[in-house]
This record gives sequence, C-alpha cells and structure tokens, in this order.
Amino acid sequence: MNTLISQIEQDFKSELSKIQDLKDAESLKVKYLGKKGLISDLMPRLKDAAPEERKSLGALINQLKTIVEEDVRVLFQTFLEIEQQKALEQERIDVTLPGRKKTLGKAHPIHTFLEQMIDTFRQLGFTVAYGPDVDSDYYNFEGLNYPSDHPARDMQDTFYVDPKNLLRSHTSNTQLRIMEHSKPPIRVVIPGTVYRNENISARSHVFFHQVEGLYIDKNVSYGDLIATLKEFWNRLFKKQIKTRFRPSFFPFVEPGLEMDIECSVCSGSGCRICKHTGWLEVLGGGMVHPEVLRNGGLDPEEYSGFAFGMGIERMAMLFYGVTDIRAFAENDIRFLKKF
Repeated sequence: MNTLISQIEQDFKSELSKIQDLKDAESLKVKYLGKKGLISDLMPRLKDAAPEERKSLGALINQLKTIVEEDVRVLFQTFLEIEQQKALEQERIDVTLPGRKKTLGKAHPIHTFLEQMIDTFRQLGFTVAYGPDVDSDYYNFEGLNYPSDHPARDMQDTFYVDPKNLLRSHTSNTQLRIMEHSKPPIRVVIPGTVYRNENISARSHVFFHQVEGLYIDKNVSYGDLIATLKEFWNRLFKKQIKTRFRPSFFPFVEPGLEMDIECSVCSGSGCRICKHTGWLEVLGGGMVHPEVLRNGGLDPEEYSGFAFGMGIERMAMLFYGVTDIRAFAENDIRFLKKF
C-alpha cells in the first residue's frame, strides 16, 4: 500500500510537469481527484490492510490528496492568469483614440410628413380619428357601396384573415364608424396603414399609409371639396400649386374625381417621375354616396358631404424628391440620415 501511494505521487508529479493548457489541467484533476480518480480509489483499499496500519496509511492518503489539490490549484491559477493576460492583450483599448460620436434618433420621414399633413388639415378645421387595421368586410367594402363582384374584393387585391375579416385596403373603412357615433357636422382626417396584395416595385408596396378626409354637414357642395383640396396643397407646399381635376369612379362617392398637381420634379415639362405628362396623380375623392350616408345612419335628404383619400408615401416622394417607394420601408440608415 505504501508503495502504491508513493507511485501515484511520483506519476502525478511527472504528469504535472507536462501540462500545457487548461484542458490538460482539467484532465489531470479528474484523473487524480475525481470521484473515480486514483486517490479516491485508495480509500476502499484500506480494508485490506492490517488494522494497525490503517491509521498511518489513511494519513498518507490524506497527505497525498492535500499535496495534489494544492498543486492543481496553483496550476489552474497559473493558466487562468495566462488566459487573462492574452485576453487583455487582444482586447486592449487605446485610450488616446477619440470617442465614438453618439447619434440621436429621429422621426421616420413618413411620420414627419404625416404630421405636416395633419397639421395642415387642422388649420382647415379638421380633427383626427383612427380606425382598426383589421376590420370586417362590411366596413371595408359592403357598407361603402362596393358590389359583391367588385374587383377590389378579390383575393388578388386584399389580404383576408378569414371569409368575413381582412386587413383594411384603405382608411375609408373608418367612415361608417364615425358616422354611426358622431352627429354632423363631421370634419375629420383618418391616417393609418393599409394593406394590398400587390407586386412590390418602385411605385407600389404591399403596405403603405393613407390619409382619409371626411366632411359631412348640411349643404356641403362639390365646390367645397375642390376649394378644400386646393387650399390644402397650397398650404402644405407653402406656395400656389397648379392643379387639375378629372372625373373618376369610386363606389362610395358620386360624383367622383381624381386630383393631379403639376410635377414638382420637372415643373410640368415632363419627366420619368410623371411619365412625361407634367402631372402627378395625388388623390381620389368625391361627394359621399347617398347609400353610404344611409348605411352610416344619416339622411341623404338632409345631409351631404365629401370624402377623399391620398397615399402618404406617394406624397412624401414628391415632397422629398424620392424616386423609389421601397426606400421608406427598408430601414437603410444611410437613406434615413438624409432626413
């Protein structure tokens, strides 16, 4: 037994001198001090020794264990200090270098432009209302006088959550909700995100933002609509804007119109942005259809009104001179820094 203890101590010292890294040190520790290690294996052997020798042999085993534990502790401490020194060398900080400039976050250009539009409408007496992004087919289509076979109802254009609910395809979905819970005069603008199942390109996206306008009162006329839209654009761009109006069809207005403004890029001479027409389409609108007024709980014999809607990204493209609508959604910090 004495010979075995001495041999284990000699083998440990020999292996200890050959250790090169922490991995080897861990293996050495397990081999000699582990639950099934060589030193732990000595204790059960005491039962085979003579009774008078067991006390002295136990003391030798404990002495060996203490020596091995201390040598292993010193070994680990040495390698840890080496590893820490390497890390410090690799992660050394040059305190003479200038610090990194902290940049403050800013509002997204779409949000900034939307706030400008809303402020302009507030100057014209409009308040702000909001509607749900997920809505029923009734508020998005049926209640707005869309016939059941209208192309906009097809799955190719609209994201349906289930047969009766969808991601709204326009902010017009809020019109009936406002009529149901408000008494004329009603004068609101409704900003929000809309969703359409379209191909993503430089001029279209599957989600974008709109501002809907709605004005209902007694004796509201088509002339009121034209005057409101002209005044809005003049105030937004802070100059007189050349405009034109074209007849158009939308199920929820009658008569309907589309509004164009002179291309701000080429000043009407014709360019790629305006498709060489000199004009840019900015919104659609018209007089609220009598059937929509009835669906909103209002008597079309007593009240009339107008509604219009415009895409914020399209307007921001004109205002900022951006030629690709996708840039607003890509979160490219180089693009956003320009604003």
